[in-house]
Amino acid sequence: MAYRKTPAEIQRLESAREHLVTRATDVVAEVGWSGASVTAVADAAGIAAGSVYQHFASKAALAVEVFRRAAGHEVDVLESVLNGSGTPVERLADGVRVFARRALESRGLAYALLAAPADAAVGAERLVFRRRYRALFAEVIREGMAQGLLPHQNGEVTAAALTGAIGEVLVAPLGSPEDDDQDILAELTAMALRCAGAAPSSARP
Repeated sequence: MAYRKTPAEIQRLESAREHLVTRATDVVAEVGWSGASVTAVADAAGIAAGSVYQHFASKAALAVEVFRRAAGHEVDVLESVLNGSGTPVERLADGVRVFARRALESRGLAYALLAAPADAAVGAERLVFRRRYRALFAEVIREGMAQGLLPHQNGEVTAAALTGAIGEVLVAPLGSPEDDDQDILAELTAMALRCAGAAPSSARP
């Protein structure tokens, strides 16, 4: 009869895997993908480097899991804001503001998710999540058009432009903690509204 892990063993392995991913995320936020070696992650998790491979087949597989978890959480937060209360234009402004503020509050991790050099597997995940962001922005833009709050436009094109522009605008500030975050948030939100064809005054303060 093949050996089967006991529930206690399964729980222990799952707990160890979660701890490893959490610590790997911390390392990536601090030193980027290139510095997050298996040894560095193992040291942060308090385990031997070889133990990492009990949970992930390769460094790339661990990096992809870190990216999916962190980026997935940000998408969920944005989706919650864009589907929240207020007009589509207000929700669009709120979504951009919240996304940018969260990035500026966690600069290292945000830079890793948006722009830090990474291997091909993480690069592929970035494209997947950019499409998810784009879909969320496109939906709220379509709502705005349907309610007569935004001019007729190709919502997919505007959403793609917003997704790219928001990331590009944030890259430099993420590396410059001395920048005025409030000015960045205000300018980025105003830019997003202009891109969608709404007046800045239509956003909530």
